[in-house]
Order: sequence, then structure tokens, then C-alpha cells
Amino acid sequence: MSKKKGLSFEEKRVRMMEIFFETKDVFQLKDIEKIAPKEKGITSMSVKEILQSLVDDGMVDTDRIGTSNYFWAFPSKALHARKRKLEELESQLTESTQKKEALQKSIEKSKIGREDTAERAALIEELAALRQKKEQLKAEIDKYRECDPDVVEEMRQTNKVAKEAANRWTDNIFSIKSWAKRKFGFEESRIDKSFGIPEDFDYID
Repeated sequence: MSKKKGLSFEEKRVRMMEIFFETKDVFQLKDIEKIAPKEKGITSMSVKEILQSLVDDGMVDTDRIGTSNYFWAFPSKALHARKRKLEELESQLTESTQKKEALQKSIEKSKIGREDTAERAALIEELAALRQKKEQLKAEIDKYRECDPDVVEEMRQTNKVAKEAANRWTDNIFSIKSWAKRKFGFEESRIDKSFGIPEDFDYID
């Protein structure tokens, strides 16, 4: 028989939030360590780590009373916290996209066939870093996908706009490459190498 697949880290976070939302109660760690395995299938050994990650993200509140730590989370506050986090991530994503567009324009203005310079290398390096940052932000947004229907819809719309913008710039790059081939007779591989365009560069599906 195949071994049953365990819950992922994010699935455990979602299920633990359900404990707070469904009961609207205040718990000690020992209480959650008893409830989580029985009702939500979260192993008792991982409860403390999962709970701390939720506290760190501001999704669960905690306070020390006497010698004991108490934990609680209410749906209204969690929703506002997720929306604030989403707005922050969307702002960072917009900023990264705008910076990427500015860098792309700088690359387009570069002369075809010009020898590599320190400035061009720096621009290409920064563009690569922004692409990586964009992927990290998208992954961060994905963490909240199961938390709230409204947030899910907002993320879908944001992703749609970002995708359309990225594909527009992809289209612009293809157009410039086509113009360069006609105007100067350069091979496509030479253009890609000169501007640091990867071989698998293509539209986002």
C-alpha cells in the first residue's frame, strides 16, 4: 500500500486558522497540541512551529498572562491583516514592474551590436534580480490564496494585469528583434546574446 501523503506547511497553517475561526476561543499551546491532531490532522510535533509562523505573520495574536502564553485569532482581524499584506505585496509588485519597464526601455535604446559595457551588464543583472523578486512576490501572494474568497479574486485580477503587461513588453522585444534583423541583418542569436535575452524567452501562458 502507498504511504498516505502528509499535509503541506500551508495546508497546516490553513487548518490551524480554522481552529481559531470555528471556535472563536482563546487557547494555550497545550490545548492546541491536543485539538490540532484530533480535529485537523496536524501532527502534535509540528503544532508549535505552525503556530509561531502564524504569530510571526500577524495572523494569530498572543499574550503572556502570569506564567502562561495564550493565543487567539478572530476572522475580522485576520481578514484585515490579509488585505493589508496583499496591498503591500501588490504595491511591491507594481513598483518592480515599473522598474522593469524602465530598464527595458533603457535596453531598447542601446545601440545594436555595441560592445558590452559595465553599464549594460549592470542593467541586465538588475533586470534579472527584478524578475526573481517578481516571482518571489507572486509566490508570497499565493500563500494567501486559500485564506479568503475576496483576496483570491483580487489576486487573480492583479495577476491578470501583470501577465498582460509582461506579454506586452515581450511583444515589444520581439518587434525590436525583428526590426534589428531586417535593418542590420543580424542573426537572432547575436541579438539575444548582445542584450542578454535568454533562449527560452517567450510569452507567459
